[in-house]
Amino acid sequence: MMIRMKHLYIAEKPSVAKAFAQVLQVGGSGRDGYMESEKAVVTWCVGHLVTMCYPEVYDPALKKWSFQTIPFLPETFKYEVIANVRKQFRTVSSLLRREDIDVIYVCTDAGREGEYIYRLVEMMSGVKGKERRRVWIDSQTEEEILRGIREARDLSAYDSLSAAAFLRAKEDYLMGINFSRAATLKYANTIKKCLNSDRFTIAIGRVMTCVLGIVVDREREIRHFQKTPYYGVEGQFAIPAQETIVSANWKAVSGSRYYESPLLYNEKGFRERKSAEELIQSLGGKIPAGEQKETPAKDAGYDVPDKITAVIEKNEKKTEKKYAPLLYNLAELQNDCARKLKISPDETLAIAQELYEKKMTTYPRTDARVLSSAVAKEIEKNIRGLEGVPELSVYAKSILQHGTQKTISKTRYVNDKQVTDHYAIIPTGQETGVIKNLKPTVYAVYMMICRRFLSVFFPPAVYEKTALTIAVPNLTDEKTERFYTNYRLLKSKGYLHVAEVEKKSNENEETEIDASFMEVIRKLKKGSKLEIKRFLIKEGETSPPKRYNSGTLILTMENAGQFIEDEELRAQIKGAGIGTSATRAEILKKLVSNRYLKLNKKTQIITPTLTGEMIYEAVAASMPAMLKAELTASWEKGLSGVAEGSISEREYMEKLEGFIRRQVEGVKAHDRSAYLRERYDRIAAFYAKG
Repeated sequence: MMIRMKHLYIAEKPSVAKAFAQVLQVGGSGRDGYMESEKAVVTWCVGHLVTMCYPEVYDPALKKWSFQTIPFLPETFKYEVIANVRKQFRTVSSLLRREDIDVIYVCTDAGREGEYIYRLVEMMSGVKGKERRRVWIDSQTEEEILRGIREARDLSAYDSLSAAAFLRAKEDYLMGINFSRAATLKYANTIKKCLNSDRFTIAIGRVMTCVLGIVVDREREIRHFQKTPYYGVEGQFAIPAQETIVSANWKAVSGSRYYESPLLYNEKGFRERKSAEELIQSLGGKIPAGEQKETPAKDAGYDVPDKITAVIEKNEKKTEKKYAPLLYNLAELQNDCARKLKISPDETLAIAQELYEKKMTTYPRTDARVLSSAVAKEIEKNIRGLEGVPELSVYAKSILQHGTQKTISKTRYVNDKQVTDHYAIIPTGQETGVIKNLKPTVYAVYMMICRRFLSVFFPPAVYEKTALTIAVPNLTDEKTERFYTNYRLLKSKGYLHVAEVEKKSNENEETEIDASFMEVIRKLKKGSKLEIKRFLIKEGETSPPKRYNSGTLILTMENAGQFIEDEELRAQIKGAGIGTSATRAEILKKLVSNRYLKLNKKTQIITPTLTGEMIYEAVAASMPAMLKAELTASWEKGLSGVAEGSISEREYMEKLEGFIRRQVEGVKAHDRSAYLRERYDRIAAFYAKG
């Protein structure tokens, strides 16, 4: 009897398998771990089904941590089925080997980790002689699933990506085992005694330890920061025949009596208050009689009783266009959600995954912030799908009415060179009927994605700007002091109609004004006279760097190059970062669960713990390279090279094994326990309970 051949579709999760089954019209409840029709079988992996074996599987003697058994560098790696998903593994494995399955469609998440999940299962199942095709999709809509199946490439086209995935796992495994054991054997007892802890191990990871270093370094910058006061001078000038006061700030530019003076903190202010007072007096300002011998109040005013005039030296006018920001990638979304919604990166990823599985948004684990040209050609359907969403309808209709979606491919929001595995996170425009059933936080994230998406089809916001330079004569000599002020008027909101833009500190110190005020300012010409009314001393102080919150730390991991001084190396790792979009949230979560870092759930602010800082010290004393962004990012760049085929697996493994040997031998050779005890005494004071 002739066997009727079928195609097998393997997804990463049950929900994704269900989406494929619906599109392929494969029925069944899936209670047995798969669904089947006359032509197709659909199954899933529930995430990882296979993992790397512990060292003791290689040799029982390796269960005991000892310097004699490290570095542990097996020639051949061993794998095993994860115990709690063994049943599903048997189901998937048997389906892969079924005689009536002739083509296997790999539908795990399109990326390095998804590739790894399937390849492990295939390897453990011993599949041979079957056609295997890779489905690569960006959303779970029916059109995208059918396109992915239709355009599926032979799995061998992804062999380099698979190689990179296996190497990444081996790297994390080997570094984790060898470095954690080495550091624990050498320094755990010392730290345990310092912390008065019963049991203590030092967990070290390729990415995790580097991130710990970033947070501890920032905390120490803040801890040792010395505030420096400075004193600026503001002038208030009256426009004749107008009830309008123009405020402007003094700068010690060329021509000033104080140009490059040692009395300055910077060009905008002095180191001491008395210097600011002397400047004001030289410009006609009078110290109130009652304050001659006393310290004036902060921001005290000094009137100018005599009729002294200032002159408009410049009135520079320009129009500026501000375009909508690029689309969301996962890191940018996590950052905004931490800031606006106060939710952690792993919560944001879970929500983005939920929206993806509901077919409402595209694949979340992406580093790209632009669209591909192919997607840009079909983007109108995404916009049309949002016409039925009450909160977004007017914006979607406006875009379609003006036809701006037709020219989006000519903008900075479309760039094939900046799209790797996936394009940016955008709404699909489908399944909008379930919006009313979304939880409030999920709804808020969805709206953020939609508004960011729609805003790129709107024109830029347009500002009218004017910059005044006001010259004031110095009465003690022939010098001229200059005061500066910048104003801007929003002429056209453009994309701001749809985008929810937060008020941020104005880097250009521009004052937002209304149309009537701008009309007055607009009429000021070069040579126009102003009456000097008063001066104020503006007291300020330098600020320490800000602590990371969960979102800014994710962005910092993505842009690891900022920590690298060497310009050539920084250029080489541009785009590599620390970790990947798929792993960064989990790394942060692990650091918090290990109690190396503390996350304030209300503010999302991240600080080190005493334990975390002592781990930092142990690593700094034994294998400082593990704390450096250069190392972590260069390994990630190397993995990208393997995925692209420019670096061989053997070359990568030789480099990795050599690095591990050198680090482990270095730990064995030196004992810095006394130094660690000394450092604990200094550090613990910052964690003393008040």
